[in-house]
Amino acid sequence: MKIQHVPLQYAAQTWPLVESYLQASLEHARGEYTISQIKMSLLTGQWLLIVATDDKQKIHGAMTVEFQNRANHRVAFVTNTGGKFIIDEDTFKQLENICRANGATSVECAARDSVAKLLSRFGFKDKYRILEVLL
Repeated sequence: MKIQHVPLQYAAQTWPLVESYLQASLEHARGEYTISQIKMSLLTGQWLLIVATDDKQKIHGAMTVEFQNRANHRVAFVTNTGGKFIIDEDTFKQLENICRANGATSVECAARDSVAKLLSRFGFKDKYRILEVLL
């Protein structure tokens, strides 16, 4: 699999090819955002679109990344991931390179327990839990 970011000028024409992967990722998102909000964040350049393709350039998965500038790091925060069999050592190294090329010094994500276990293979460690109360 090849992991590559989609330049902003191609995000709109790529959207129909990745929408179903990103829609599926919302199953575990607990209403954080809608598919329309994801599309808007991508098409306005607030988030980066990353795709996983095979040798024939067929897309097998998609990911969105939001960059956050903090006091000590520029964080690549993975907001959505959808697809099958797209995470292994090689594809994760490619993701790291894309994040570094965009100035990131770390990668973060929110994950359910099963995904956290998978990502621990790539060096992810629990940093904190995210809790919420609606006002």
